[in-house]
Amino acid sequence: MLSAGFSYPLGATLLSEGGVNFALAAPSATAVELCLFDAAGRQEQQRLPLPAQTDGVWHCRLPAGRAGLVYGFRVHGPWAPREGLRFNPAKLLLDPYAREVVGVYSGQDIFLGHVPGQPDVADPRDSGPVALKARVTAPLGLPPPRRPRIAPGERVLYELHVRGMTRLHPYVPEPLRGTYAGLAEPAVLDHLQRLGVTTLSLMPVQHRADEERLQKLGLSNYWGYSPIAFFAPEARYWSGRAGTSPTSEFRALADAVHARGMELVIDVVYNHSGETDELGPTLSLRGIDNALYYRLCEDDPFFYENWTGCGNCLDFSEPRVVQLATDSLRHWVTELGADGFRFDLAPMVGRHIGGGFDRRAPFFAACAQDPVLSQALLIAEPWDMGPGGYRLGDFPPGWLEWNDRYRDTVRGFWLRQGREGAEGRGAFAHRLLASSGEFRHSGRAPTATVNFVTAHDGFDLRDLLSYDRRHNDANGEGNRDGHGHNLSANQGVEGDTDDPAVLARRHRLARTLLATLMLSQGTPMLLAGDELGQTQHGNNNAYCQDNPTTWLAWVEADRALAAFVGRLAALRREAAPLRRARWWPAEAAAGEPGVRWHAPAGHAMAAADWDDAGAAQALAVVFEPDAPAEAAWLLLVNPCAEPAPFVLPPGNWTRVLATDAEDDAPPRPLEERESVSAGSLWLARQAPAAVLG
Repeated sequence: MLSAGFSYPLGATLLSEGGVNFALAAPSATAVELCLFDAAGRQEQQRLPLPAQTDGVWHCRLPAGRAGLVYGFRVHGPWAPREGLRFNPAKLLLDPYAREVVGVYSGQDIFLGHVPGQPDVADPRDSGPVALKARVTAPLGLPPPRRPRIAPGERVLYELHVRGMTRLHPYVPEPLRGTYAGLAEPAVLDHLQRLGVTTLSLMPVQHRADEERLQKLGLSNYWGYSPIAFFAPEARYWSGRAGTSPTSEFRALADAVHARGMELVIDVVYNHSGETDELGPTLSLRGIDNALYYRLCEDDPFFYENWTGCGNCLDFSEPRVVQLATDSLRHWVTELGADGFRFDLAPMVGRHIGGGFDRRAPFFAACAQDPVLSQALLIAEPWDMGPGGYRLGDFPPGWLEWNDRYRDTVRGFWLRQGREGAEGRGAFAHRLLASSGEFRHSGRAPTATVNFVTAHDGFDLRDLLSYDRRHNDANGEGNRDGHGHNLSANQGVEGDTDDPAVLARRHRLARTLLATLMLSQGTPMLLAGDELGQTQHGNNNAYCQDNPTTWLAWVEADRALAAFVGRLAALRREAAPLRRARWWPAEAAAGEPGVRWHAPAGHAMAAADWDDAGAAQALAVVFEPDAPAEAAWLLLVNPCAEPAPFVLPPGNWTRVLATDAEDDAPPRPLEERESVSAGSLWLARQAPAAVLG
């Protein structure tokens, strides 16, 4: 019935001559069995030993195989967990190359490879009836997507959760809310285009396995940072419409985004898997070849290195792990339509055999030479919990990086003046011009910094201005989880209030923070819901809240704030010097365009002005144009608690935006002397020299 088949490609592949080829990398195994199930994945119908092994890959051809076939593997080998070997053929295993997943991990102890409470003893119970299984899929057969080409200086990221984005959207058909199809609805994409978004950045959509601890609390890993199938779209975000599948519906979403001229980036989690620590379930890699796929403690391989804080970490010093990651990334690009990836805890993919980080590590080299991945947008979260795990600015040229120092500096500058965590003009200026100290090397561009004030992890914008303390009791961890150092400022009242003065300060500062983000050099990233005035009621770690805490409240949205963000994006597109994709000179020579810094009194900033921590930190910034046909731009910045008087730099300036003005305030010419309200930012334009002349 079975023939030897081929050792490549890995996974289940439909063959042109008929049948399915299966290949599984498990070099330490002594035998592998292919187990075939009914369409629902409940009844095992056949168990077939794989007849061939080549270079550690077990493989076969099943002539009668076809699309839709449900299968799993049983892998034989030594049970010796103290030596890092955890083979247990009683546990049915999910193919790590599964394109679609059948079933949901529900936390039962039958998934454990060991007897509950006896971690050295193999559990003999058969997990097959409830185990996660793979479904053989046919290629979608769709033409290559028409990819938008977003210039680096034009890119505006928008981080969102597929389910939370549309779960409460009144103009999305109810059956589609919270799904890939719902996100593709015109009402949603229209909103994003009005905001000026160019690039959707989806939180994890690789199929996940929620941690047992959360399930016992009636919660889930809503954010999705617990992957178990790196090729498969999360089935819980599929609408279930007839004639579709999770795979086809995700691809339709990608095509809808591309049709709007926007990019689609997905958050990927290759640093760890949902099998958690040494007491966690045996779902896939642990039972296939534990010592190959995971980084084990050298002094005691019973335990896993936990440089992710999630119980395990994948070993990217192993070629097979690099192959697993790069093969799945190519699948998301070529088959599913993704344009790029944001890598969670990205230093893990760059760790070599000794555990250190190297920008020349095998994974980075593999991506750089790959004809598909070298053209994808690659974004790093540049920190993990491993040795030397904070790597901001250390990723290879071509990569973008989340810049948490931008976040903290901007918060400290605008929200903490006179308080712990305050930042001065020098730090603010450094971040405004793309953090050259971290990124101006190795040919990297200013757009390498992904600037953000808020992200999924931490307070959203409204809560940043409404809470001094986290309020995470609903997470079931005694309010001990989440960041304690938020650099937030509640404006005098903790949480919701009817006080008009407090609300006015919050409103003004929200606009100021958004304006700072959109007018900074680099790549800005907005958090979904910030433009709507979304609140999580002080929960700054809502990773397990799949409920109205995290679902965007569209009916209650602040439409004026959303319109303000759209104005900012339009001004950013107009103001070429503010989104420059080349570094400004540190000190522009005479006649060379540059950035000029002025104290509020009107004189050019000198060293003493930058060093004076006791002075009011207001600042004027002139961005000179590269060409006479372009306009010069002026920022007036006042983070202080009192209005700041400014003597303006020479020129005929017209104010086009002010965060302390009414939404419908028209542009107005500026006088030589102006006063900018506390916590406010103004943007002014000067007519091009060609026009003035």
